[in-house]
Amino acid sequence: MNKQKLVEQIRTKRSFLCVGLDTDLKKVPQCMLSEEDPIFAFNKAIIDATASYCIAYKPNLAFYECFGVKGWVAFEKTINYLRKNYPEQFIIADAKRGDIGNTSAMYARAFFEDLDVDALTVAPYMGEDSVTPFLNYKDKWVVLLALTSNKGSHDFQLTTDENGKRLFEEVLDKSQKWANDEQMMYVVGATQGKLFADIRKHVPNHFLLVPGVGAQGGSLEEVCKYGMTSDCGLIVNSSRGIIYADSTTNFAEAAGKAAKALQEEMATLLLAHKV
Repeated sequence: MNKQKLVEQIRTKRSFLCVGLDTDLKKVPQCMLSEEDPIFAFNKAIIDATASYCIAYKPNLAFYECFGVKGWVAFEKTINYLRKNYPEQFIIADAKRGDIGNTSAMYARAFFEDLDVDALTVAPYMGEDSVTPFLNYKDKWVVLLALTSNKGSHDFQLTTDENGKRLFEEVLDKSQKWANDEQMMYVVGATQGKLFADIRKHVPNHFLLVPGVGAQGGSLEEVCKYGMTSDCGLIVNSSRGIIYADSTTNFAEAAGKAAKALQEEMATLLLAHKV
């Protein structure tokens, strides 16, 4: 999916919602545990209930890898189900990969060729040669970690050099030499508030993947105030607030209602910002 198609989806659905498929078998409803593949069965029900209200899905690989082969099978079945039944959805694998060049090339092959996801989160710490192998695929996206939503993000990402430039700003500036806004996005946590204005000084046209709305306490209105562009420029992720909205047999219906409520709020914000 290229940038134009992504923007078209946002304008058509009046939504920039991404549903995070962080499926934890300790949290899913008990009724799902008797399924042959409870992870996939849960994901399928969530997807069917929320697809009308979102433009993207983001499975976090940790929630699949912890189950070994069975988890990987469930992950692949989830991707295939989306591709077959909801081909308009933007699929982000939240795997935070990034290693020496030949290793990154293997990660890129796994996610972009074998699994055929649209985007992959990548850690920038090891520099250009650890990121560029992911950029060799047409219409595939690197989502580079820039300013994350967790408390510990301030340990390194806000540290400054002798000129007062913060590390996340160096990441933004340096990485733009590797790819443009047609192939690279950045992770910026919703909990960073007014810092979105600083982010936009460096990357005025790039899409931002924004986790942290909902359970982590980020403000959607504040994110839009400081981070929205004329093309929206935002993909806002909600995981726990949607997929665990209810723990009974009505979990899918509750997830749909939670996603719809966010979509309606997003539609209002898109209108207010003239997108």
